[in-house]
Amino acid sequence: MQTYSLEQMLGLIKRGEAFSGQLESSGCFIKIEEYLPVVCTAIHAGHTLRNELIKLGQLSAEERYFEEDPYTDEVIASQPITLVGTDSRFEYDLNRPKSLSTYYKSAWLKQVWRKPLSAKQRAISQAKHNDFYLLYEALISKLESLFGMVIVFDLHSYNYKRIDKPVPVFNIGTAQIDMERWAPVVKKFQSELNQITLPNIEVDAKINAIFEGRGYLIAHTNAHFDRTLVLPTEIKKVFMDELTGEVYPIVLDDLKLGLKNAFSATSAYFQRKLNRRSKTRSADMLSSAIEPTVLDIDAALFRLAQKVDTLKYVNPTNLVAERKRFFSAPSRYKPNFRYRQLPIDANEFKYKLYRLPIDNISDPALKQMYSDIVNKLGEQVDLLTSVGQEGFVYNSLRYHGRPDTHAINNAKFLLYAKEIAEVAGEQYDAKTATELMKRQAEQWDMQCKVSLSSSIVARAMVSSMPPQLTVNSHATFSHAEVQRLIQHELGVHMATTLNAKQQPLKVLRLGLPGATYTQEGLAILAELKAGFMAHSRLNTLACRVLAVESMLKEQDFYLTHNYLVDEVGMEPGDAFVTTARVYRGGGFTKDHLYLSGFLQMLQLSSSRSLTNLLVGKTSVQYLDLLDELVQRNWLIAPKFNVTPTANLEDNPSLNYLIESLRS
Repeated sequence: MQTYSLEQMLGLIKRGEAFSGQLESSGCFIKIEEYLPVVCTAIHAGHTLRNELIKLGQLSAEERYFEEDPYTDEVIASQPITLVGTDSRFEYDLNRPKSLSTYYKSAWLKQVWRKPLSAKQRAISQAKHNDFYLLYEALISKLESLFGMVIVFDLHSYNYKRIDKPVPVFNIGTAQIDMERWAPVVKKFQSELNQITLPNIEVDAKINAIFEGRGYLIAHTNAHFDRTLVLPTEIKKVFMDELTGEVYPIVLDDLKLGLKNAFSATSAYFQRKLNRRSKTRSADMLSSAIEPTVLDIDAALFRLAQKVDTLKYVNPTNLVAERKRFFSAPSRYKPNFRYRQLPIDANEFKYKLYRLPIDNISDPALKQMYSDIVNKLGEQVDLLTSVGQEGFVYNSLRYHGRPDTHAINNAKFLLYAKEIAEVAGEQYDAKTATELMKRQAEQWDMQCKVSLSSSIVARAMVSSMPPQLTVNSHATFSHAEVQRLIQHELGVHMATTLNAKQQPLKVLRLGLPGATYTQEGLAILAELKAGFMAHSRLNTLACRVLAVESMLKEQDFYLTHNYLVDEVGMEPGDAFVTTARVYRGGGFTKDHLYLSGFLQMLQLSSSRSLTNLLVGKTSVQYLDLLDELVQRNWLIAPKFNVTPTANLEDNPSLNYLIESLRS
């Protein structure tokens, strides 16, 4: 941690330079990632005492810790400007005037010192108090000069088990707030706090229910500044055991995320309402500089996981030969698929994976996302190391899940509905189809390879390293199918591949948890919006759902193939491809995600923009975060964003069918 003199810090603030470090003359850590009109303080978070005071003290470290505000520094760490007290409030209390900041003998009915501190000892501590407020004044003065109005969230925590009445999780003290002037902002903050959800805890936010906000930080601010609002906020210690000091990490993580959202939403409202900055968004109140810790972890994760490509190692290398074997003796056929060797040591991979310091990420939403990625990569490696073995299907269920009742009913509904005819257009061989796709890629300025292959199960697929669209050389395509593949493979899968390469965060090349569901849903939605969706295409997706269900139930290639031919009505060749898709690896459940993913993307697209799902291999569960990161310039808005706009009313029967699935 870098240390600065007070003069150095004052100079940096005067020049408007971002920095972070410890004030050498005082127990104060300051972080300024970006100059924005919002400050968060945790002035009672510290626990440090000078050695000479430890010898004079009568309280144990545990007794002092009980009355301090641990973890409040972590709770505000995602904010762009933070001030944290690192010395114990028992040495000097930053929320009391300087002359009262050093306890004479006792506090909270407990004897603090064996004898009163000497004048010299008090002077040393009070000088630290004084330097903190000189720094604080310089910071607020600078922010007021830049932005006019400033908001300060003054965060504390409190012990509640000694209180014999119900007390709120959040308490806002307004005794020193001009409520005629600031009431709308106070009410907004209270509303945002009330929206926070914590596991197994009923959250409520009250005003002056237990504390009235009579501390010195707000008093000092009011005495020196007229355009800064301080919101003294107390958090009930529900995130820890206040008696033992044991922390509850799940509650603390949810608290960090909830408060991050509450701070940014309230400060944005403050700017819109009282500073007349009408277009201020919550994301504008957060730093646009990417955390160095995030970049370090992101790079390490990418280096570790870039070889983890599921389809590369799950697709059989001998599919053509297996097809011949099957059709020569279907009833006696047992798959003998062969696969590429996996160049990954699973134990070493997981050892490195779980050692990544995810907990060092201060932004709670980013921390959760990277934690999810790590856990999902662990599952993915389990999946890949079990390819061709009995355990593969279990690992596939962990990773991709299974079709639920709603998905199965939707699939059956599509297949039983009266066929809606499609004008398929001209028929193409694989070579001609490939040339058409290559031409479209060039028109969209996509730097990628488009080529033929006889070793893939799918009709076409995109791979990312290097960017390539591979077309099945054994397939034939109608004009409509080629257009669907252009929208699906190039318009979404290749677009997200190329967009991901532009992003500062490399994990968007790997794929976020839930990426298959989202990306396939977007790709099929693109087919619909381009005007090339067909009932037969939806039936293909439905067949995949039912094939997965049959595979899980029957565990017999021949029985699943027969089910698709005899009961579902597929052509034998198409049924083989669909059956092979779900039996590859030993039982691959991914194919059930396409139909449900499409329906969710369709429904969501009617209420909000899905554009930022194209920034890379993203997942809808992180859409709010992705929108925020694009607004903060942590991510680059998607360059390749082909948004087809066909008139969907041209096919009312098909639209009615799809609407029936949604309902």
